[in-house]
Amino acid sequence: MLREAGHSMLTDYFWRLGISAENLARHKVGSKPATKLFAAYDHMPEDDDTNYTLTGMAIVKNKGVDFRPADVADFWVREIPLLHTCTAERVAYRNFAEGIAPPDSATVANPYREWIGAQIRADFFGYVAMGRPEFAAELAWRDACISHVKNGIYGEMWVAAMLAGAAVETDLRRIVEIGLGEIPARCRLAENLRMVLDWHAGGVGYDDAVARIHRQWDEHSAHGWCHTISNAQIVAMGLLWSEGDFEKAITRAVWPGFDTDCNGATVGSLMGMRLGAAALPAKWTDTLHDTLRSGLASYHKVSIAAMAGEMFDLYQKARGATSV
Repeated sequence: MLREAGHSMLTDYFWRLGISAENLARHKVGSKPATKLFAAYDHMPEDDDTNYTLTGMAIVKNKGVDFRPADVADFWVREIPLLHTCTAERVAYRNFAEGIAPPDSATVANPYREWIGAQIRADFFGYVAMGRPEFAAELAWRDACISHVKNGIYGEMWVAAMLAGAAVETDLRRIVEIGLGEIPARCRLAENLRMVLDWHAGGVGYDDAVARIHRQWDEHSAHGWCHTISNAQIVAMGLLWSEGDFEKAITRAVWPGFDTDCNGATVGSLMGMRLGAAALPAKWTDTLHDTLRSGLASYHKVSIAAMAGEMFDLYQKARGATSV
């Protein structure tokens, strides 16, 4: 769609790129015409990525940083409508309803247990553990194990640890390595992430890196496009080839395809932690008008700034309660 409109790279919101109605009409997202999806918003619409950031915050607010996997399951059933969950999360939710408790809820009839769903739930656990990657990864494990196994869990641990590290580290390669330090050294996720690190160190260009991921994974296969490992590679690529620039980071995480909203959100979260809110370009933030909508029963419409303040308060409380 972008190339048809003469764009060689994503540089802005779709609705500001001047894509013609005829171009949009030729494309669909699922069964929906693209014309119905690309319109100017005055807020951040609901998305599972942001739903789970608020979920992590609410769980720690209610249960503290000593929450258990069962507390996560209980919160989901009470606060998140079933149809606002997807893939592994929906299977786990169904298992909760049938009396199957964590960790069995992650494995019973769950073909999505290594997909990206847990990885996108990492954000708040990195925020509340700023400067403490190991603690962030522990929190992420407790969250992820209710719906995922193995590399599905490791993806959430990796992102949470990177976020905690990005609060005190600016070198992007080092941030990726901090995350790697909190997952098993011998796992498929670590192996594939080290591959991306090697490409970058070896001088591979961005376009070539994208092509290599497309050769390794099939974006048109359900397994390929939504698996933790393929999308984690894209997250790492967005960071490493960003040149430290927020816009380049998020657009280079979205451009390759696959789970675009999740990868853009994760990379944006990491770059926001690294750069700080004041450094985020108004081009990307002002259009949201400090407003976030979610599917959570207690947080349908909230101020982004207010949620950030509440999250920082929880970080300070957790730091005092768990300092050594």
